[in-house]
Amino acid sequence: MLSKVLSSATYGIDAYIVEVETSAEQKLPSFLIVGLPDNAIKESRERVSAAIKNSGFEFPPRKFTVNLAPADIKKEGSSFDLPIAIGILAANEKISPAMLEDTVFLGELALDGKLRSVKGALPVAVEAKKQGMKRLILPADSVKEASIVDGISVYGFQQLADVIAFLNDEVTAEPVYTSREEIFSKVNHYHLDFADVKGQENVKRALEVAAAGGHNILMIGPPGSGKTMLAKRIPTILPPLSFEEALETTKIHSVAGILPSDQALITERPFRSPHHTVSDAALVGGGSFPRPGEVSYAHHGVLFLDELPEFKKNVLEVMRQPLEDSRVTVSRSKMSLEFPANFMLAAAMNPCPCGFYTDPGRDCTCIPPQIQKYMSRISGPLLDRIDIHIEVPAVKYKELSSEAGGEPSADIRKRVIKSRMRQYARFKDQPHIYNNADMGSKEVRTYCKLDGSGNELLKMAMTRLGFSARAYDRILKVARTIADLSDSEQIQAQHISEAIQYRSLDRELWKR
Repeated sequence: MLSKVLSSATYGIDAYIVEVETSAEQKLPSFLIVGLPDNAIKESRERVSAAIKNSGFEFPPRKFTVNLAPADIKKEGSSFDLPIAIGILAANEKISPAMLEDTVFLGELALDGKLRSVKGALPVAVEAKKQGMKRLILPADSVKEASIVDGISVYGFQQLADVIAFLNDEVTAEPVYTSREEIFSKVNHYHLDFADVKGQENVKRALEVAAAGGHNILMIGPPGSGKTMLAKRIPTILPPLSFEEALETTKIHSVAGILPSDQALITERPFRSPHHTVSDAALVGGGSFPRPGEVSYAHHGVLFLDELPEFKKNVLEVMRQPLEDSRVTVSRSKMSLEFPANFMLAAAMNPCPCGFYTDPGRDCTCIPPQIQKYMSRISGPLLDRIDIHIEVPAVKYKELSSEAGGEPSADIRKRVIKSRMRQYARFKDQPHIYNNADMGSKEVRTYCKLDGSGNELLKMAMTRLGFSARAYDRILKVARTIADLSDSEQIQAQHISEAIQYRSLDRELWKR
């Protein structure tokens, strides 16, 4: 007898429907799975047979052939255990075929029949709804994220026997729904705040500009000046995630299997801080079956690279494409996958190997060739993709001992949101442009026009400091953000002056 059960698999961060066809024949007992399965799927033969027997059902001595269609796409993972088990039982007429129509099954089976959580439940739910499916049956530990999708009934079960009883109409189960309003009502409760940071007012201003325009920022200063402390507070001043942004970010974390089982949706901006020993594949994504990397996990959030020169040079260079295109393309001989990577880069570094080159209170023990070698680990093209470079000086004792608190993150965030709203209105007819940092050369010429004094000031800076053509565009984008924070439609000379200040530090330290 032949049965057909619907399942799903992920490709990149999206999903596609897989038909699990099972044929049962009265021949010598065997169990064959075809359709380009990986080793985890091939091993499901033992898991499925043990789970069926230990759930109180007979595993008949027949020849079973399971085909995963489309057969020309490689399948991976253990999420096909449940649909294969349902297909075998349906082929043996143990399950009513009526409930199999318009139902997608996904889940890993333990040997005792328990259902274990799987990766990618959210993109599977999105695709199932798009294909007009009515039901999605999952392990109970994976049902939370899938239930955020409207228009499809999502059921969570603990045991294979419970699924079979539900399909045979022996028990009833209620679909799980998650309220978006309830989830978003609990967001933006951060335990970190800019009010905790003593002094560093100029750095806070630079971070406010970076957050308002989505600009990348590099902080340079001696050890203990507060670079990491400041970077960890950047998400507290960024605008809240929209539902579309939260859904896309959650899909990435779901596919990677790093979404907590009790969390339906990521509602706060991600903050990722990989160690400097990270590999290029771990940072941007890769592997034989490509997976997203840290730049994709930070999508719509912040990627913080501490001790920037300590990262391997090849690791830093592979970041140039995602910084420019806001996406990562991972190509293999048989496939090419694309992962979104629209993040804000915040990096921190010392000005020299000992760390005290720019500190007036400490003597630097490095000789000029050492400093040059240290700084040359960061290439010019990568630096040009970082809009704002700011010096973080050591905090003075007077500021440290002061009882006065700094400006709270909530106040800074209000200005950032107001600036972002101006940008949303400006780019509402421009696809894929959401803030000033996303502007291309065409948009820069349209929205970053200068008056006479601003033009002369920028011309003088370009000539004297030797900025590249890319740096010219970056200065104009930052100046546009500064003007938005000042509620000014026209970029004025003082806005250009402040933007140039955020580009001059690298020319002092990276002299050739």
